Amino acid sequence: MTRFDRDQFVQDCINARTDTDPMGAVREVLNEAMSSPSDVLRGIGEPCQAGMDILHRSPSLTIFAASWTPRMNLLPHDHDMWALIGIYTGREDNIFWKETEGGLQARGANCLFEGDVATLGKDAIHSVTNPLLRFTGGIHIYGGDYFDAHRHQWDPETLEKEPTNGDRVRAMFAAENERLNI
Repeated sequence: MTRFDRDQFVQDCINARTDTDPMGAVREVLNEAMSSPSDVLRGIGEPCQAGMDILHRSPSLTIFAASWTPRMNLLPHDHDMWALIGIYTGREDNIFWKETEGGLQARGANCLFEGDVATLGKDAIHSVTNPLLRFTGGIHIYGGDYFDAHRHQWDPETLEKEPTNGDRVRAMFAAENERLNI
């Protein structure tokens, strides 16, 4: 039986980050882990509240296990760096957006199921929904310090652009937990 080792996974990602194609090399590490999502679930643990379990944070790489509550929605946002998302339990639906002269416009969508890995480029804008009545868990990897980047979010009703940061993201997770009395 294969076992997911959090520390070894993080070290493998750190080592891959030094490759000439860091995003591609880190994606290979994540793909390997997601080839057995049940092992990742055992290694990370069953999600039971909205949040981010930070596995690694440095100026060049951030790795965390994100948990979405049932029916949780995240408003449109960017990362200002490449991102990789691997789902180990549940499902994540993404709407992809593009900034235009007329404002933010929806440009596509995808669904990530257990074992799926998505790649988002530096300029990607997306919103996220967990459509399920159970928690979703995913490993999120960013090519920089996710919590210190100058990122943006868009108001879900007006789609007006505004700055965001790690504190605002954590507040969204706290509000979700409060909504479910967790």
